[in-house]
Order: sequence, then structure tokens, then C-alpha cells
Amino acid sequence: MSSSGSSGLFGSPKQVGVQRGLAEFRSGRPVIMTSDDGASVLMPVDGLTEAGLASFRLLCAPARPYLLITERRARALDLDGEGPTGLALGDLHDVAAIFSLAADAQVTRQLDVVPVGETAPAAIELAKLAQQLPALLVGNGATAAVRACDPTLVTVAADAVAQFRRATIDSLTVVTEATIPLNGGFPARFVIFRDGNGGTAIAVIVGDPDFAQPVSVRLHSACLTGDVFGSRRCDCGDQLRMALPQLQQHGGGIILYLEQEGRGLGLANKIRTYQLQDAGLDTVDANTVLGFDDDERDYGVAVRMLQVLGCTRVRLLTNNPAKLDGLSQAGIDVSVRVPLQGPINSDNRRYLTAKATRAGHKLDHLLGAVAEASESPRKS
Repeated sequence: MSSSGSSGLFGSPKQVGVQRGLAEFRSGRPVIMTSDDGASVLMPVDGLTEAGLASFRLLCAPARPYLLITERRARALDLDGEGPTGLALGDLHDVAAIFSLAADAQVTRQLDVVPVGETAPAAIELAKLAQQLPALLVGNGATAAVRACDPTLVTVAADAVAQFRRATIDSLTVVTEATIPLNGGFPARFVIFRDGNGGTAIAVIVGDPDFAQPVSVRLHSACLTGDVFGSRRCDCGDQLRMALPQLQQHGGGIILYLEQEGRGLGLANKIRTYQLQDAGLDTVDANTVLGFDDDERDYGVAVRMLQVLGCTRVRLLTNNPAKLDGLSQAGIDVSVRVPLQGPINSDNRRYLTAKATRAGHKLDHLLGAVAEASESPRKS
């Protein structure tokens, strides 16, 4: 089989390189990233072991690796600058100390900024695609030790990383479907989508919606803690359960169940934000401390799913205007936004307040309750 034939079957060499790079990152192994500017060797901080750190230092010798963090993380450390930032490791020689520099809310040591190469944005994006902490150890240049590695390190082209999300969305196809009756008497058809990177998304078609009319649609980001275990820290499970009867009442509709745990951070990083919230931060600041944007979700997957299903006009069940904007900008006609106002409790009030006041979610029932509570002492 010719190399051109192989590329046609398995994707372009550069995109395959990104897939392999993601697998290496998830396994805690380094990769080489190349660009017109040269090459860098990258090692994820997430999952780093003492043995892995020692091996990586040997790969980079005689130069010392530095820590690459996002602009958001740099701001959390009171550092100025735009784009990814490099920090000298200095006397940090163990994994715990490096991880602290990458993710702790408070860092007291002196921080020395070092220059980063042009591969830095792609390196950060690769870590995010792997749903890891966006912090990496970086060694500039392909040293003799890097070239002599056995097995050979996987090479990732920096320019391919930026195209990877779009290519993954475009590869999304239906692989199977089945009818599954749900509690409450809701008839549902589960349509399973899979992308070329192995990711899975699910469309739950409730009832028999008329696609010639605006269809009630809920874009739901998977939330293991809320959807499955009934966590009181969020309103995710409540919104999911509230959506089902609303869809049925309007002649049917669709729930798109998306692999976007923790606003696109992944489950491990979501739990890390919970630890930071327990220490006093709100949900927005917790994301920033870990180096993430307020919301890392991309609704291109949802748009692709709706297009495949033949649904281009929707009634969107959401409190989040960003979802409406994401669909509208991609050509989905959103006729109306329908709020899903879940119960407020002592465990989720602070979280919901941050979403309403800092992330723009439309939670009028919460703001009304807060205003009423603030007025009560005056009335008494």
C-alpha cells in the first residue's frame, strides 16, 4: 500500500500525529512539537512522576526545561504579558513543587519569566485537547538525547493542532441508534455519534418532533456528579430532568448529551476546581487559577449533530446565552430561549450566583431570591 493511500485511509499525517500526541500525553509521555521556528520537546505536568521528571531532565540536558503556563494562569500569579508564559523552574526538583507552581491558588516563591517559542499556543492547546491541566515542561530544541530515544518520540506539527478540533467535528457520524423507554413515560430514541478521534456524543430524541417547525432542544454538557449521583453543588442534573417533560409537552424534542464535563475541562479538572472552591474561590476564579478560560466548551459538535439530524430551527432550553450565540453564529435558527430554573439550595447558591453575576447566565429566579433575602432585614 502506498503512503498516499495510507493517508487517505487514516487521515493526513499531521492529523494522525496530533492523535498520537494526545495518546502520549494521556499516558504521561513526552512528544516533540515542530514548527517553522524549530522544535521543542513537551512533557505534561498532569500525571508527571518523579521518574518521568528525571528522564525528561536528561532529555533536555544540558539545557534546563521550563514550565509553560497559560495567560490565565499567569494572571492568577500576578504576572503581566499576553499569551502563554514560561517560568524558570530554578530549584524546583520534585513533582509536587512543580505541580504547585502550575495549579495552586497561592504561590509565594519568586517567579522568573523566560521566553517561549512559537509552538507555545499549540502546546497548550494539545494539553487541553487531552483534557489535562494546561501546563507543560518544555525543552527547546531536539537534543541528541531526544533524537536517540528508543522508542522514537512522537512528533506533532504545531499548525495541525489548531485544525484538529474542526477536523474532529467534521468527522462526526452516526454509528447506531435504538429506542429506549424512559421513566415518566417518555419514549426516546438514542442516536450515537462518534468522531474520528474516538469521542462519543449522544442525541436523545424524545417523542416525535416535527423538524419542519422549531424543535425544542437542550444542549447538555455531561456532568457525572450531577446527572448520575445527584450532586447538590450544581444544577446540571436538575436541568436535565426538567428538560424531559418540557420536550414532551411541546410535541417532542432533542437532548444533545455532549462530552464537555466541567464546561469543557474534563472530569479530573472539574474536581480540581471543586477543591479550589472549597478553599474559598468561586467557580470562575477556580477555572482561572488552573489556567483555563471561564468556559472552554465548543458548540461546533452540537451544530454538526443538529445538521446531521436535519434540525436547523430550534427552541433552545438554556439559561446560558453563549449557547444561543454559538448555534446562531453557525447558522442554526434559534427562535426562542426557554429558561430552565432549577432549585436553589445551600450547596449550589454560591455557584449559581457566580454563573449569574460573572458568567452571564440568565438566572432571574436566583437574583430575585437574593434580592428578597437582602430586603428581609430591612422589612423586619
